[in-house]
Amino acid sequence: MSGNEVKRVAGIINGTSNYILSEMTQKGRGFADVLKEAQALGYAEADPSFDINGTDAAHKITILASLAFGIPLQFDSVHIEGIDALTPDDIQDAAELGYSIKHLGLAVRRDNGVEIRVHPTLVPQDALIASVNGVMNAVQIQGNAIGNSLYYGPGAGKLPTASAVVADLIDVVRELNLKSEDRLAEFGYSQVLDRNTLPVLPPEDFNSAYYLRLTVADRAGVLADITRILADNGISINSVSQKNRHKHNSHIPLVLLTEKVREAQMDDACAQLAALPAVSGAVKRIRVEHFG
Repeated sequence: MSGNEVKRVAGIINGTSNYILSEMTQKGRGFADVLKEAQALGYAEADPSFDINGTDAAHKITILASLAFGIPLQFDSVHIEGIDALTPDDIQDAAELGYSIKHLGLAVRRDNGVEIRVHPTLVPQDALIASVNGVMNAVQIQGNAIGNSLYYGPGAGKLPTASAVVADLIDVVRELNLKSEDRLAEFGYSQVLDRNTLPVLPPEDFNSAYYLRLTVADRAGVLADITRILADNGISINSVSQKNRHKHNSHIPLVLLTEKVREAQMDDACAQLAALPAVSGAVKRIRVEHFG
């Protein structure tokens, strides 16, 4: 990748969370049941918090962002969301819309800086990274010359973990001996020009498409109120679907896909949607990423 300007690094970089989501998606199993099995198989620690809440993936995407863009390690600036809030309904809704839910770490180059984030993500089912299941990991790098390139391998288990630790130790010794702390960014030649000048963007400046799930009163005018709020906040709707299979007490789930929008706009819109009398409970939102 040294002949490229890296545009995006996107990865399934925690084998435990990927195993859990794969089992929930393919077999309809519950989160707690799969987590217990992952611990028994040695895929998850006795305390799996770092795997489940996204901290482990955030550590890794911090390093990958530094390698890709030549920026300092900035873990404290990473936006982190785990997988523990995902429900079978989210997974089923995503599948019906043609998506899989993956727990991704992303480092994205923008004109005004770099987004570094970890969160559940709707990924089109025909994307290569959507087919990465079980404890396998994958990192997809988008370069200006090469386009998209995918790197794939095991991400959990005793021997894969030991192999990675040994490789890291060898790299540390090599770096100390070569005294190459001022080397170019590993993934791309041009990033050295921006070293220490590319800011890590705050969440309100992220740009993403979204999956929204609301539980709403089944009566006339509700959808009009929802679309008005989204329009007032500059958010375009890609699709709307009503999930009658879960109708309960005159309330139904409503699922929307939006076009890309700044996070600050989506924050405002979700607060306004949740305040509608016809909306019951919180507004569920999951980012959507496409890999062209």
